[in-house]
Amino acid sequence: MPEKTQHWTDSLFDSVYALYETAREYQTAHRSAQLTSTQVDFDRRRSHEGRIALEGHSARAGADRPLLREPHPDALFALIRLYQEAESEMHRRYEEAALLYASGAVWAVRAIQLGHTPPLVAFQTDQYDNPVQHRLSLTGLTGLTNYAGAPALGRAYEQLARRLASADHAVHLSEQGNLADHEAGELYDAHDDAMGIADAAFAYGLLAQRSLNWALLEPRRARETELALARAAAQNDQPTQ
Repeated sequence: MPEKTQHWTDSLFDSVYALYETAREYQTAHRSAQLTSTQVDFDRRRSHEGRIALEGHSARAGADRPLLREPHPDALFALIRLYQEAESEMHRRYEEAALLYASGAVWAVRAIQLGHTPPLVAFQTDQYDNPVQHRLSLTGLTGLTNYAGAPALGRAYEQLARRLASADHAVHLSEQGNLADHEAGELYDAHDDAMGIADAAFAYGLLAQRSLNWALLEPRRARETELALARAAAQNDQPTQ
């Protein structure tokens, strides 16, 4: 039996929702990595002072004596490094997914307002075949004038734009040599602000997704009217007994 083809309004929303689920998965993974990392923080744990002796280790000065090690602190240091690497990787993936989600939702709204009927969110790809985010700007979304959620959407975009600007500023400062004290402070503040890009993009994406639901109201009503007329025509075409 052939699969039922979705109407473009449904498949487009599902496409954006899949981007939401992707970002949410990475958000959860990042939160978990953060929590796991804190569990081996030396400020929160007391390492055991017990030591072990390693005999027959590689030749060096004093190799005739056993090498004494503290296995528990060694393990904590190793785990801290591994968990910090995992947290950093999860944060990177979460940020990428959140930006794709937000930009995909905005792209879908813009496409509808331009009179297009895309069945899916379409992305260009980079040299590694990874999707490249669309623009995040609200410029051109004039059709949201009567949308009650437009002010909140605008504020969310401003928050995201500010953090993205902080990231650019941090990169600019980091490329400079011999920073003055006040510039070093700016670099720290800009980097700290940029760390919130992922959460800001996710919040913006949620509001953009809501605006997509609003933008789809008229196309969905038109679809319902079309189906109702088709059903009525089919009933009229039935032969009378």
